[in-house]
Amino acid sequence: MNDTFNHIIHPKEDEKTFITSYWSDRAHDFGALRAKELESTKLKLWRDELTSHIFDSDRSLRILDIGCGAGFFSTILSQLGHTVHGIDITPNMIDEANQLADALNCDATFSVMDAENLSFDANTFDIVVARNVTWNLPHPDKAYAEWLRVIRPGGLILNYDAEHARNHHELPKSVHHAHEYVSDDLKKRCHTIYHMLKISSFTRPQWDKELLTKLGASSVSIDPTVGPRIYSEEDEFYIPVPMFLVKVIK
Repeated sequence: MNDTFNHIIHPKEDEKTFITSYWSDRAHDFGALRAKELESTKLKLWRDELTSHIFDSDRSLRILDIGCGAGFFSTILSQLGHTVHGIDITPNMIDEANQLADALNCDATFSVMDAENLSFDANTFDIVVARNVTWNLPHPDKAYAEWLRVIRPGGLILNYDAEHARNHHELPKSVHHAHEYVSDDLKKRCHTIYHMLKISSFTRPQWDKELLTKLGASSVSIDPTVGPRIYSEEDEFYIPVPMFLVKVIK
């Protein structure tokens, strides 16, 4: 049975303020975990995953990493020779991304920006990438429209996400997982985000595919095997909710 999603708004904050506050308080530990992930076997798995979809990989592409967090995708793609800019609505996350990029001598650049309101001109990028972002957007339809706007015709969106909210109370308990050391208070705030957002009640990724088709994408395909392939081991990076890929060509 799925959770019932009553759209609960924090009494003193709007949705984006509440979500930004949550990620701000998670930023430091989140950044440390992403640094460890870049030193783990997950690095090769994600590098191979991304490069398997990237066209013209023999030249430097303009890539926008949306909701970049501590810069995990940005670092990988920059090290592959691409021109990468990461954006996140949370300033503390951008601080973590800059620190990680400096530590790894990475050329990626970063700025604070709302994934639903991009300040770039149309057709600026060849590729948009995102990981675990869409599930915590108040207006994902607006976000998708913006992402399509800023990539060139024939450009690519690689959006990796999961139905984190659906049945989250009934997930099997794993020995190790990505939230293993997250405080109870932060877990409660995360669950509040699940319940406050409409996207939590959508059937995904079918909803994503239908919306993107309506928005005029020339091709939308779904890969539901990403989670089982990359997160097969129950380690500190493990995500028990199966991750999927929404792959879009403009």
